[in-house]
Amino acid sequence: MLSVVGVAISINAALLYGFGTLVVPLEQAFGWNKSELQAAITFLFGGAVVSLQLVGWFNLRFGMKRMTVISLVLLSLGYLGTTQLSGSVWSLYLAFAILPLIGMGALAVTWTQLLSLWYDRNRGLALAIGLSGTGLTAAIIPRLMSWGIEQWDWRAAFIILALLNLLVLLPLTLLWFKLAGSADKHGQDDASALLELPGLSFREGMSSTKFWTCNLALALVISSIVGMVTSTVPMLQARGLSAAEANQIFSGFGIALIFGRMLIGYLLDRLWPPAVAAFSLALPAIGCLIYLGSTIEFGPLLLAAVLVGFGAGAEFDIAAFLVARYFGLREYGRLFGVHQGLNTVASAIAPLLFALLLSRTGTYSAMLVYCLACSLVGPLLLLTLGRVPRFASTPFAAHS
Repeated sequence: MLSVVGVAISINAALLYGFGTLVVPLEQAFGWNKSELQAAITFLFGGAVVSLQLVGWFNLRFGMKRMTVISLVLLSLGYLGTTQLSGSVWSLYLAFAILPLIGMGALAVTWTQLLSLWYDRNRGLALAIGLSGTGLTAAIIPRLMSWGIEQWDWRAAFIILALLNLLVLLPLTLLWFKLAGSADKHGQDDASALLELPGLSFREGMSSTKFWTCNLALALVISSIVGMVTSTVPMLQARGLSAAEANQIFSGFGIALIFGRMLIGYLLDRLWPPAVAAFSLALPAIGCLIYLGSTIEFGPLLLAAVLVGFGAGAEFDIAAFLVARYFGLREYGRLFGVHQGLNTVASAIAPLLFALLLSRTGTYSAMLVYCLACSLVGPLLLLTLGRVPRFASTPFAAHS
């Protein structure tokens, strides 16, 4: 429950899904155009990349719970400070870059690490359930922010985000956040307990060929998924479908994302993880092939969206699972931070590449060929990871 709520309210999810509700109010309030406003997401990703490199080290130095509590308080203050934006769009950029830095202890890496520490045999399913919090974000946060804006003005959206962190997530963290059995068995803080976990050291992980294979494979996959997610609706409209038809087809993506996340999480616990990962992440390649055709029939296009959504739903869960299984939990925070930092960079660069391809060719075919290649090469690379290492049992983790 704590991880579901933590993921749902985490800054990257809340601001990313809720940003659309802020575009028009900020445009009306300050005169910033939509292209200027969209650039704020790049600054959000940039701050997240830096935060992901630091949070693992801070967790080891000060303890996960302490870092999370401090981050939630600072993030709440940061949201309130954002209500004081000036007339320059750079004040918005600065705020979006700083917010993930001061809220680094409440990013998704913390909640996936907590789940990995609590669950062993059913870790894949636990991660899938925990990360389904993004579904709550998409369903609730934009509507809540929109309601606040309608009642008051754009400032209400940031006040609501501050209150969610301060009045919902912070009390839950104070009550429920602990490493499984650590206080009962060792009487030590979680910073000391983390150092006793089995796994590779940070240096060993960073020098591991398998770690960089995993990084490259999933960066290719995520870059292709970003392209498919951001371009599906306009691509279908370019074929002559109405906006309503295009969005109806794209709705299959969201449904498949949730279903795929749960199914793949379940299978990861029971089968060879690279095979499960490769199969699920290669499904978007079939979707690309369908889109590369000239069909405008509803059924095939819906199937393509479902296949892309299936892979998109599994990607983050697979990344968290593979890092924990292949490199252990000792330096999970820092190694997963590096991995997610690279993926965030890939996510930020991919739209620029797709915009260039679209402007040069005038069609979506080049982008689809790129996505098809990435959806095949990335999963094939994962098959080279080999057998899952056997680390010693953790000194305090549960085995549920």
